[in-house]
Amino acid sequence: GEKNQYLKLRVCVATCNRADYSKLAPIMFGLKAHPDEFELEVVVLGSHLIDDYGNTFRMIEQDDFDIGSKLHTIVRGEDEAAMVESVGLALVKLPDVLQRLRPDILVVHGDRFDALALATAAALMNIRILHLEGGEVSGTIDDSIRHAISKLAHYHACCTHMAEQHLIAMCEDHSRILLAGCPSYDKLLSSHHREDYMDIIKSWLGDNVGEHDYIVALQHPVTTDIQQSIKIYGLMLDALISFNKRTLILFPNIDAGSKEMVRVMRKKGIEQHTNFRAVKHIPFEQFIQLVCHAGCMIGNSSCGVREAGAFGTPVINLGTRQTGRETGENVLHVRDADTHNKIYHALELQFGKRYPCSKIYGDGSAVPRILKFLRTIDLSEPLQKTFCFPPVKDSISQDIDHILETQSALAVDLGGTNLRVAIVCMRGNIVKKYTQSNPKTFEDRMQLLLKMCADATRDAVCLNCRILGVGIGGGIIHQNELVHGSTFCAAELGHIMVSLDGPECSCGSSGCIEAYASGMALQREAKRLHDEDLLKVEGMDMKHSEPITAAHLINAARLGNSKADAVLNKASTALGVGIINILHIVNPSLVILSGVLASYYQVPVQRIISERALISAQSIKVVTSDLEEPALLGAASMVLDYATRRIY
Repeated sequence: GEKNQYLKLRVCVATCNRADYSKLAPIMFGLKAHPDEFELEVVVLGSHLIDDYGNTFRMIEQDDFDIGSKLHTIVRGEDEAAMVESVGLALVKLPDVLQRLRPDILVVHGDRFDALALATAAALMNIRILHLEGGEVSGTIDDSIRHAISKLAHYHACCTHMAEQHLIAMCEDHSRILLAGCPSYDKLLSSHHREDYMDIIKSWLGDNVGEHDYIVALQHPVTTDIQQSIKIYGLMLDALISFNKRTLILFPNIDAGSKEMVRVMRKKGIEQHTNFRAVKHIPFEQFIQLVCHAGCMIGNSSCGVREAGAFGTPVINLGTRQTGRETGENVLHVRDADTHNKIYHALELQFGKRYPCSKIYGDGSAVPRILKFLRTIDLSEPLQKTFCFPPVKDSISQDIDHILETQSALAVDLGGTNLRVAIVCMRGNIVKKYTQSNPKTFEDRMQLLLKMCADATRDAVCLNCRILGVGIGGGIIHQNELVHGSTFCAAELGHIMVSLDGPECSCGSSGCIEAYASGMALQREAKRLHDEDLLKVEGMDMKHSEPITAAHLINAARLGNSKADAVLNKASTALGVGIINILHIVNPSLVILSGVLASYYQVPVQRIISERALISAQSIKVVTSDLEEPALLGAASMVLDYATRRIY
């Protein structure tokens, strides 16, 4: 009923000529097969409606599509001015049609001037555009038109990885680009397993010819260099005559220069030659069979660089007409096809070979992908395109919200002795800090930590700080980025094991750096010595009430207590050896120690590195951080960096 009517996506497909129809037809069949989801409107314009081009709109009717609108948009004259006038005529006629159809999406293909008119009209009329085959490069004026249509289009379905990369480089939004493959391949790959292919080969090439034992030749003029085209054509024909294999040769297309090429063909007696079959036109379906089963294809047709790869047919591409296109390994380029000998060699190399089927232009599932993509289009999203430009300096205009609030992070330091939380602002200043001594049990720690974070978030509101996230940890910095690892737990440096049987660590293992060198470890050792009455030294005053800490141990060692010295020596060695392990893995340029013990460990660690590390790491500098709270700042920087970064 009524409700369902609104759920259908109204898709208008506009087709201008036979070439774009071969790409659009598979999509049209796909849309038509799901009448509950899609409502298909077909608009036909351009050369489909012209006698000279065979009134190809009849193909569309034969395929059983209802043509909603036929627009005569071609101004005759076959020159540049006529093309421009045709664009103008299309722009005059399209608004009425688009207003009547009111499609949700207009599907446009390729790089023709008619397609540019369609995209211009739809963009100005706030109709979403899906552009097929954007991002490719062929090396002609078509490139400019194709890229212009990409700029007008809201969504893209492209054929190759490289085309996708080009669209991203052109600042198109990554989430609106679908790498679909070429829709014509859906038909191509399903139909090339036809049983009757030998009948087709025999009908065009004669009875006594086998599979992979004939050549398909198709050379078009290059309009920018007609003389060179004619020369290459002559050389190709000479090479084919001496190569002496059955050859199907198609007449060149009607571009400027084709008459002269036909003259060369007649002069060499190709049409009478027993090895050659010269033809004007072959229906696409049959042509595909002939290319698929050929021993080799030669010339400069786009079919050689695009479709032939899908079958692994060897191709020789002569001259420069297709050099911008991506190709599979089946294509051998003869860019300077200046000698008969060079072309003959190429034929010897390629004829009768088979290559892996190339999936560059598609794998036969473009249409299901495109339909899936259409289903995800959210018509409630704003229609205005947003471009993903590379980062440039922010403009200096001001925004009241930014003035009134400071973007900040909550930094958390899960120390052994103390739990610390701080509000850190964008500039790296600590706005407020909270410190509590660490409770004994895991549950109590979590409770306390959550309470501290809750207090901090509450205070942040009064301090006008907007908390963007919470950061925890210590780490390895590579090219100004923190190394994360697969579960965001890279650089658990404290749990590098430096002994097979060391003291027990809080992590449950034993022999970790932390079990030897952390403040907690030193405090534990200090208490042990104190309990055995081995800590006190001459000149060291200790109040009975104060708790024993690492500071007492360091103090005792300074005053000549050999037992305390041995403990610290072991701790420094453990830390030094652990750091050497890291140096050997990542070979950094600097080691920065931070925290209350940093200044104590700096010299011994530097010494242990120079004694024990490989030469490559021996000369590395060990410094202490002069930042106010390096652990808290590091944790905060993670959040501030990731929360405010622009992603491309």
